[in-house]
Amino acid sequence: MSKKSNRSLSKGKAKAKKQPIERFWETKTLDEMTRPEWESLCDGCAKCCLHKFIDDEDTTDETELMPTTHIAEGEQMNYSNIACHLLNDKSCQCSKYEQRTVLVPDCVQLTQENLDDVFFMPPSCTYRRLKEGRGMPSWHPLLHNGKKSAMHQAGMSVRGKIIKDDDVELEDFEDYIVLWPLHDID
Repeated sequence: MSKKSNRSLSKGKAKAKKQPIERFWETKTLDEMTRPEWESLCDGCAKCCLHKFIDDEDTTDETELMPTTHIAEGEQMNYSNIACHLLNDKSCQCSKYEQRTVLVPDCVQLTQENLDDVFFMPPSCTYRRLKEGRGMPSWHPLLHNGKKSAMHQAGMSVRGKIIKDDDVELEDFEDYIVLWPLHDID
């Protein structure tokens, strides 16, 4: 083909119209969603990859670092800016997503079945927001053609705010407690 033919082909192409996204989260309950719909709800903020600590007077040296499945009345959970060493701090994605629960045994895979039991999701988490009837946040990637830029610009992700757990001494973890993971907008 000649260059002239190539140019005429490219000029003749009509721009593809973007299909409006089906707002399935407004018409289905979390339990009714397909697996792909469920997975797409993850906003990719990576706040779930932050280490959290429970302020508990009964903690001993033996139980201090053990994972827990609950928070008792009177206990307080604190977020830190210490993230899992598998987290890519630019993309806010796990570098070993498919193997994460093997490589990090206390990494939780959030599902429709265990959502009620996962008490440590931050207030801005889309799964938590929908479960609580608060709707999808305006910065969610599904509302921005799958792009995370609105989320990052709104300060709702961990990008630029973390240190990796393999770069922190265990006895210093307490020095990294932060409040920003608890912030939510709209």
